Amino acid sequence: MRNTRILNEDIIGTALLDYQKGNYSEDIITYSSLNEEDVLPLPYMFREFKDMPEIEQKALSLCSGKVLDVGCGAGSHALYLQNMGISVTGLDASKGAIEVSKLRGLKSAIHGNLEDYQGQQFDTILVLMNGVGLAGTLNGLEQFFTKLKSLLKDNGQILLDSSDIIYMFENDIDGGYWIPDNVNYYGEVSFSMEYKKQKSQSFPWLYVDYNTLQRAASYSNLTCELVMEGEHYDYLARLTHMK
Repeated sequence: MRNTRILNEDIIGTALLDYQKGNYSEDIITYSSLNEEDVLPLPYMFREFKDMPEIEQKALSLCSGKVLDVGCGAGSHALYLQNMGISVTGLDASKGAIEVSKLRGLKSAIHGNLEDYQGQQFDTILVLMNGVGLAGTLNGLEQFFTKLKSLLKDNGQILLDSSDIIYMFENDIDGGYWIPDNVNYYGEVSFSMEYKKQKSQSFPWLYVDYNTLQRAASYSNLTCELVMEGEHYDYLARLTHMK
C-alpha cells in the first residue's frame, strides 16, 4: 500500500507543470471503479499532431471558425489549431493545465469549469480524450448538451470522442456481458488520480456507446453523426443543432 494523502488538489495541473518545467520523474496513476490501476504518461499530454490517434487528427482536421477546446489539458490540440491559423480558446478546470498551455504559447486559455463559462459562441466545440466524460453520468448528458448548445452558433458543430467499454465486462454463457446489478449504466465509472504520493478525491466519469450517445443527443435536439470509428471500441461523433 502506498503512503498517500487524500487531497482536493490539482493533481493533473501539478504533474503537467512539473513536466513543463523539466521536473519529470513519474507519471500519474489512475484508479477506477472497474478495479483497474493504470498509468497516464505525462509525455502523452504534450504530444504533437503526428503522435495523436487518428480520431484526434480527424477531429482537428474538421475544426473551422472560432473553436472552443473543452478540457484542453496541456494545450496540445489547441496549439495545433492555433499554429494552423485557427482562432481557438482553451478551457480547463485545472489551473495548472491552463498555466502550462500559456507557457507553451496558447494565446487564449481560460481557467474555469464548463458549466460556469459564459463566453462567446463558437463555430466548433472540441471535446476530445473522452471529454464527454465531463457529463459524469448518463443522466448528466442532458445538462452537458444544454451547456454546449448555449455556446454553439446556429450552424456550429460539436466534435467529441468516446468509447464503448462493454468489452471490459466478462462474457456470460449466453454470449452477452455480465454487468453488476447495482450499475445504472455500464459506462459510468468513478476515478481517482495519484501523483507523487498525493491522491485526489474520487470523481464520476462517463464512457458512452455511440447508440446511447445518439439517443441522448436527439433528446437534446441535436443531430448526431458517426464520423469514424477507432481501433479499440472508440469513435468520433459530430453533433449539430437539429433543423
